[in-house]
Amino acid sequence: MILGIVRGSIFSTINHPFYDNRKLLVVDGIDEGGKPTGKYVIAVDVVDAGVGETVLINDEGNGARQVLDDPQGPVRSVIVGIVDEVMVR
Repeated sequence: MILGIVRGSIFSTINHPFYDNRKLLVVDGIDEGGKPTGKYVIAVDVVDAGVGETVLINDEGNGARQVLDDPQGPVRSVIVGIVDEVMVR
């Protein structure tokens, strides 16, 4: 799982049919303190996240395919939650 902040959307005119009618978002990874990790992910959005929101990403292909209910889907990353608060102890 990756914690990140949504920075923007990806739009394409030519893509694999799997991505038709699916929203793709660019997400910057952050650490538990909210600082950027320098890594980013392009993920399928299933929770209707928006720019600036902190999200939780499943970045493992089989898990992403399970969330999207497509065992053959060409996908690796999917946004599975919008984070309200991060508490570190």
